[in-house]
Amino acid sequence: MATHTDTLARIYARSLFELCEEAGGRDRAMEVADELEQICELARSNSSFKEFLSSPLLEVTARGDSLKAIFENKVSDLVLRFLLVLNTNDRLGHLEPIEAALIQIVHQQWGRVEVDVTTAKPLDDAAKESLVTKLKSALGKDPVVHSYVNPDLIGGVTLRIGDQLIDGSVATQLRRLERDLKKAGGHEIRMHPDRFLGEIA
Repeated sequence: MATHTDTLARIYARSLFELCEEAGGRDRAMEVADELEQICELARSNSSFKEFLSSPLLEVTARGDSLKAIFENKVSDLVLRFLLVLNTNDRLGHLEPIEAALIQIVHQQWGRVEVDVTTAKPLDDAAKESLVTKLKSALGKDPVVHSYVNPDLIGGVTLRIGDQLIDGSVATQLRRLERDLKKAGGHEIRMHPDRFLGEIA
């Protein structure tokens, strides 16, 4: 799922985005976002590197020297300088939410919105294209869709757009039905079966 962002992450991301705009605008921002994403992916896949970024036991100067040795001539100067600033401020462990916040800013700036889509089975190309079209019409922005699979949903789809969760899964409908059944009791079910069956139609 998309990484949760917070106020601190958004402050750093906004500062970095403004530097990108000064250094080359949209293309520069996309390049920097891509580089940060690759670094975050390395941290997610390599526990030693993740520990290196966040460990309070490492001295700031030594970690800064290591960052230069690892990333000099491998990432842009802007990204390396940003990593060194985070290191100085003891915020390298916050890199992932900062990267996520930067992506959000980039998308917002150019009329895009990130949407996490979770389905019981993988979406084929036609279904995904149809969903993107509907989302674009509903949101008025170009959706950047991240697809996930959760067999526990049984069917249907859940959408997360920012902090908003839209749950249309069968599993949720069944849980709602179960709750209603407990509230209403058997008499209500016998009198109005269509009301309950409609919940899972």
